[in-house]
Amino acid sequence: MFEQSFTAAESRYADSPANAPEALPAYAELHCISNYSFLRGASFPEELVETARALGYQALAITDECSLSGVVRAHVAAKEHGLKLIVGAEFRLREGCRLIVLARNRTGYGALSHLISCARRNSAKGSYRIDRAMFERNRPDDCLLLWLPDFSRPRDAVEEEAIWLREGFAGQAWIAVEALLRGNDRRL
Repeated sequence: MFEQSFTAAESRYADSPANAPEALPAYAELHCISNYSFLRGASFPEELVETARALGYQALAITDECSLSGVVRAHVAAKEHGLKLIVGAEFRLREGCRLIVLARNRTGYGALSHLISCARRNSAKGSYRIDRAMFERNRPDDCLLLWLPDFSRPRDAVEEEAIWLREGFAGQAWIAVEALLRGNDRRL
């Protein structure tokens, strides 16, 4: 279920059309929510894996919001389709910070599971509460952090998040970019 490296190509993919010389460079979707993120995700984890493989992705991260619920089905499908699965979760901190946490190995998976348990422990069913202090106390070592800054917020709030991540999670946190298709976007 866990891979030592997200970018290392395995020999079993050598005959894959995605590895043909004219194919696109290796690609992994690092933020994908399933229908286990209630009212946000629309597709079953198995469908996401099948689509990722059909598009030639090398890996797929299932990152439901404060949940690992979709990972089991995604894992079974990923094994069946020969796709690397990256286990993760999305968190919205009380201060407004939005983070994707990706487990690098079994230890990271344990740290991620613990963080989810702490965030859900004292919350109503189906919800969670997490802030910077809780995130720091339950630091998800052996995980990568992808920060999704919200530039609609005041500039000083975004800068404060950036400083918090740089000082507290150096070498572990990265800035992420999302290109979302919305209903009013023009189709090419």
